[in-house]
Amino acid sequence: MGDSRRYAFEGASPEIHESARVSREATLVGDVTVAADASVWPGVVLRGDVGPVRIGEQAHVGDTAVLHASAIGENVMVGHGAVCNDAAVDDEALIGFNATLNSEVSVGERSIVASGTVVPQGYSIPSDSFARGVPAEVTPLSQTTIDTDRIHEEFASGAYTDLAGRHEELFAAEPEE
Repeated sequence: MGDSRRYAFEGASPEIHESARVSREATLVGDVTVAADASVWPGVVLRGDVGPVRIGEQAHVGDTAVLHASAIGENVMVGHGAVCNDAAVDDEALIGFNATLNSEVSVGERSIVASGTVVPQGYSIPSDSFARGVPAEVTPLSQTTIDTDRIHEEFASGAYTDLAGRHEELFAAEPEE
């Protein structure tokens, strides 16, 4: 591969759908799959060595996030600086800025993990939940005043796919001269 930030590992190489946007300043290692209309922003590390990394359709992984052996569902937003280590995030969930999902964590559909939250190893966040704090405390979204439709529209909608598409140079295969 011409891009020095994409690396094979033990015979597995990153696979990127033609409509996905992956910054040339992101690092992808080994068994990594990025699905259609997803975006992977500068400084992201996707490391699929001890287990695969899967980024679902229209999922977005923000600047400097690190995903190791983790799966991210469709229409998921992973905020800047988040860390997912051996974690599974279901469809339409939102992982806030600098949140940490430790090993064997699962996040259910449409759940929100607040910025800065630390989710302990082995913890399972049910669907339609709000997790916040260090360590994470979980509340059903129905018991909060959070406007999930507004948050989803703002952070995890097709608007982010559109934003990625407008960054022609950032996601170009080779820098423009």
